[in-house]
Amino acid sequence: MKDKIDLKSCTIKELEKLIESIGEKKFRAKQIFSWIHKGVNDIDEMSNLSKNLRAKLKEHATIGIMKIEDVLISKIDGTRKYLFLLEDENIIESVLMKYKHGNSVCVSSQVGCRMGCNFCASTLEGVIRNLSAGEILDQVLSIQKDIGERVSNVVIMGSGEPFDNYEEILKFFELINHPEGLNISLRNITVSTCGLVPEILDLADKKLQVTLAISLHAPNDDIRSKMMPINRKYPLDELLKACKTYTDQTNKRITFEYALIRDVNDTPKHAKELVKKIKNILSHVNLIPLNKVDEREYDTAKADRIKTFQKILKNNGIEATIRRELGSDIHAACGQLRRKYARNRNNG
Repeated sequence: MKDKIDLKSCTIKELEKLIESIGEKKFRAKQIFSWIHKGVNDIDEMSNLSKNLRAKLKEHATIGIMKIEDVLISKIDGTRKYLFLLEDENIIESVLMKYKHGNSVCVSSQVGCRMGCNFCASTLEGVIRNLSAGEILDQVLSIQKDIGERVSNVVIMGSGEPFDNYEEILKFFELINHPEGLNISLRNITVSTCGLVPEILDLADKKLQVTLAISLHAPNDDIRSKMMPINRKYPLDELLKACKTYTDQTNKRITFEYALIRDVNDTPKHAKELVKKIKNILSHVNLIPLNKVDEREYDTAKADRIKTFQKILKNNGIEATIRRELGSDIHAACGQLRRKYARNRNNG
C-alpha cells in the first residue's frame, strides 16, 4: 500500500493536487490547510468538510503528530524546554522564550547533527535523520497549543544544521508564512548555519526576508577548523565572501554568532582579528557565553574577557551584544536534554 500523505507537510498547491485526485473541488484545500495550521490533529475535527470527503481523506492522508514527552520550565526566567517524541520514537527538542515583543520558539531541523562542531552536544551521536517541513512546523503548532498564546518569532537554531536539510527548510518558510496558516512574517524568522556556502548563496538569490545567522565562533581558519570541521570544506574567507554577497543582494544584516571559549577564541587579539574579517559586512555580532557541555573540554570565557571583547568590537564600529543566557537551570542548550532522555530510556 502506498504511504499516506502527511497533511502537515503539504503546501496548498500539494493539497489541491490531492483533493482533485480524489474527485473533490480545489477550494477544499484551503479549508484543510487552515484546519492543520489551527493545530487540528484529527481529520474528523474538520467540521466544514463532508463526512464523505473526510473518509476519502483518511484513505489517502494522515496528520503527523508529535507528542510532548516532557516540558522543563525555568524558575529563573520562564523559558520552556520541550522534549518531543516523534512517531518513529526519535526525540527532538524545542525551546520557548518569552520576550516583551512576543513569544519566540527555537526549533530543531534534524534529529541530531552531522556537522561535528566539537563544542556542541547536538553532534555527539551524529545525525539520525532530517525532519520534514511538517515536523518543523509542528514544533511551533504544538507549543502554541500548549501555552494558549501566539508564537510571533521562530529561530531555526535547535538540533541539526538547517542547510543540511535545505529543501524542507524552504518548504517550512512557505508553510509558516502563508496567510491561510500561521502567517508569521519571514522577517520574524531566523535561520542559523555553520557555513554551508552553496545554500547561503542560493538563499541570497531567492531574496527571502529571513534573517541569516552564521555560527562563526572563530576569527581565523586555524581555530575554526579545529572547532568546526565544515571550515575545512568552506574556509573562512569563502564563507565571509558568501555572507557579503547575501547582505548585498538582500540588504539584510547578518548575525554572526560567536561563542566565547576560555583561552581558545576570547582574547583581545582574537577580537581585533575578527574586526578585520567582518568590518565590511553589514552585520551584528551576538557574543555567547559558552553553554558548557559535560562531554566537551571547553569552558566558558570569563565575564571580564567577554566585556573586553565586546568593547573592542564596538570601538571599531561593529555592533555587538552579549546574549542573555535563558533557561540555564533547565539545560536549554541544544542537545543536552535529548541525550539525557535517550540514555535514561535505553538504560530503563
